[in-house]
Amino acid sequence: MVSREYGNLAGAGGIKDVVCQLSAALIRQGRKVSVILPCYGFMKPEKLGFSPLLSLSLDLSYSQEERREEALIWQGREEGVAVYLVDSPRFREKLGIYAYTAAEARANPQHREGDGHYDYFAMNILLEKAALGLITRLREHPDIIHCHDGHTALLPVMARELEGCRHYFHHTGFLLTIHNAGLGYHQEVADLPFAQAVTGLPFRVIKRGVLHGSFDPLLSAADYSLINTVSENYARELRETDTDKLTGWLGHELLNRGIKLMGITNGIEPESYNPRSKSASIATAFTPGSHAAGRIPGKRKCKEALIEAVRQRSIPDMRQSGTLTVNYDQPLFTFVGRFSAQKGIDKLLEALKKLLPIDPDFQILILGSGQQVVEEALQALAAANRGRVCVLMGYDPLTARRIFAAGDFFLIPSQYEPCGLTDYQAQLFGNLPIVHAVGGLVKVIDGETGFSYPGSRSAALPDAMRRAMTLYRHEPKVIAHMQKQALEVIKERYTWDRVVERYMTLYKQEIKQLKGD
Repeated sequence: MVSREYGNLAGAGGIKDVVCQLSAALIRQGRKVSVILPCYGFMKPEKLGFSPLLSLSLDLSYSQEERREEALIWQGREEGVAVYLVDSPRFREKLGIYAYTAAEARANPQHREGDGHYDYFAMNILLEKAALGLITRLREHPDIIHCHDGHTALLPVMARELEGCRHYFHHTGFLLTIHNAGLGYHQEVADLPFAQAVTGLPFRVIKRGVLHGSFDPLLSAADYSLINTVSENYARELRETDTDKLTGWLGHELLNRGIKLMGITNGIEPESYNPRSKSASIATAFTPGSHAAGRIPGKRKCKEALIEAVRQRSIPDMRQSGTLTVNYDQPLFTFVGRFSAQKGIDKLLEALKKLLPIDPDFQILILGSGQQVVEEALQALAAANRGRVCVLMGYDPLTARRIFAAGDFFLIPSQYEPCGLTDYQAQLFGNLPIVHAVGGLVKVIDGETGFSYPGSRSAALPDAMRRAMTLYRHEPKVIAHMQKQALEVIKERYTWDRVVERYMTLYKQEIKQLKGD
């Protein structure tokens, strides 16, 4: 596995969970798994139990300058997985995985908090070349190298094209998993001479990988690797619907080239989000759906504890706007995510402005961060609806768990969603998701494991919220049944021990194709 994120070592989104949990599932099958990722400035490898292994000197030329960069490789082990960290000045100077942090912005006025790294493309190439160099130096001959997202998409291209790699990796197969094909996630670069210089790839490869004037790693990888995305429905949308315009028509270009884009819906490890576990870090343990008559005492205590913390403004490391009054018997809606158009924050604002005046009792708790204009709009909503709307700006995984455990309904109004993991997490804590039926969110079954609405009309989300509130207030037994059903569906279909079998099928398909060659 090659990734920019992994488990608790380095995480910015769902990729960290997928790479970590898929690796663990493969280990349980008796497979040998290694993961290669950068050593960022916030990581202390020695304190994490890593030890230095070897050094690499890697070509990383610019258009008018031939140059190399040095990298130290650290080795360690995480629950049976061999983990290698690529340590170089280019990674060490970064305190965020994909974007500059507030501390970096204060230290350098040229960097703005939240902006992507100026040298993102060189960072990706350094990681990919380091991975190929490390595997070669260790004299390993992996059956499969599984690459994750545009950040590592050029690894199979370089492995097949560069003189020092294509013979060594002749019997190695490649799989690229696209976790998000949306605009801004391709890791493309418009400077084609720079792309050729830093990768070392022939210009014919650069030229063939151009999409809308920029060299696109996701498109380029298609000639050298099997490709899948993280749900069957998202793969279908990219091939067959106008949703693909949000990717710059990448899916249709792949289709035109005869490239098959497959989909495998991500899994989850239920035990990692078990509200009965001491490690859940919630007020009281409970079992979702365990009380057939309706309300779960333990879940109510989690709601009481969180609302009290909000009222006392005692949640650490958060900028809080608004609060919640004591109203435990009424529905508590929740949202955890980026304040962005992709996550549907504009639709959420519209729905709340419509519902808050006509239903005087429900409350909503929002956790996340994003553009200043969105944060200001949410703050204004909280100020206008005192005691009913609370916004926590920032992110902390323990706070997110407390929100999952306390909430009755979890809102996911995404414009598009390749898979979605927060719907799983909410369900495991008895927090029924209300989702826009796009991409991987179609796994939420309307009226059975949550609530789902099609289309993008403005009334769709508030209508679904009203349906949920009606059941909550008048048919709590139905809510309890849905909570229980959601757990059963996850355990039957979506644990990583089940999903890993689908990845094994792709791995074997790639290996079989190589042997056929």
